[in-house]
Amino acid sequence: MMKRPRPGVSIRRFVRRHRPVISEVVREPTAGGIVYRRGKDGGVEVLLISDSKGRWTIPKGHIEDGETPRRAAEREIREETGLAEMKVLDWLGKINFRYRRDSSLVLMTTEIFLIEARGNSDGLKPEKWMSSLAWLPASEALDKIEYEDIGKLILLAMKKIRKGGR
Repeated sequence: MMKRPRPGVSIRRFVRRHRPVISEVVREPTAGGIVYRRGKDGGVEVLLISDSKGRWTIPKGHIEDGETPRRAAEREIREETGLAEMKVLDWLGKINFRYRRDSSLVLMTTEIFLIEARGNSDGLKPEKWMSSLAWLPASEALDKIEYEDIGKLILLAMKKIRKGGR
């Protein structure tokens, strides 16, 4: 009697055999921000977007040729959220991650800034590809964020906001 293979084993073997070999490494520099404001009750609110896969994250995007990470962060936040007025306060750090795109290995580095929303921060307009956009109390934003490294930077941002009396 022939032994039956474990479920999924043959599928994994098929994928390994038929997946294209990585033929190039692509570096993608990006920038974004932990955008905050003071809510009506005086508490800190953080702006999160829900990406096309429904994951909560911060606004961010690719740095264009000749653009500084700081300028890219401001531009991307404007484009993705419609927030017109903001002030970049501090650089918080960078996060690195990688993923596979067809036969390419993509190495993404994201520079993250602490950004204070100014002016009318209620009339935001998310880009069409976004599922949602929301101002959330900082503790709720930490619970919803899908990426651990960004969560750590939100904690650092909160410390800087408290320390700076912002």
